[in-house]
Amino acid sequence: MDHDLKIVIWNVRGLNARARRTAICSLIVTSGASIVCLQETKMALICSSVVLEALGSEFDEYVYLLADDTRGGILLAWKSRVVTITNPEFTTHTLSAQVTPPSSQHPPWWLSIVYGPQLDDEKIEFLRELRDLRASCPGPWMLCGDFNLIYRDEDKNNNNLDRHMMRRFKHLLNDLALKEVYLNGRRYTWSSEHSPPTLVHLDLIINPQFIGPRYLLSTAL
Repeated sequence: MDHDLKIVIWNVRGLNARARRTAICSLIVTSGASIVCLQETKMALICSSVVLEALGSEFDEYVYLLADDTRGGILLAWKSRVVTITNPEFTTHTLSAQVTPPSSQHPPWWLSIVYGPQLDDEKIEFLRELRDLRASCPGPWMLCGDFNLIYRDEDKNNNNLDRHMMRRFKHLLNDLALKEVYLNGRRYTWSSEHSPPTLVHLDLIINPQFIGPRYLLSTAL
């Protein structure tokens, strides 16, 4: 796989405000990424002007999964002069597409971006959805985004843990031979913003162990 290809994965908590889009664009330009995966856009319709303001003019191709009213939503955007992304596929909580690296020496691979649901019954269905998703993305595959799930005690800063759901998530990772890519720079990716805060590591990049795409810009901003 191409070690020069950088990807940003980010739960932006909404693209509706122009000030938010401007702030996001500043960080994206600094990152030097060629592919951007945004979760929780909170937008049912994304037009080219929104992508331009949020990511800059070099991100000239994009696909998106609609938000449900103001909940969820996924945006996948890329620089077409650097990388080719085709065959987009959508499920209730995921957006997948095939990535063709700039170098012909590296084979195409699948990228799936998720935004997991909040309710337990929906989470169970979401895990089934991920199992089915693997079958539709044969070969090299990377799964990333906000899962709204954890599988380890250390991914939360208190003992209020849903161990039943943690076991379900861990079983999925084991069954699909998925391994988390290490998150640099911080331990948690979400805060309740209360005092004291609940801190959780909800945003993950995971992939089959035989792929090992360590070139990723693993960013939780």
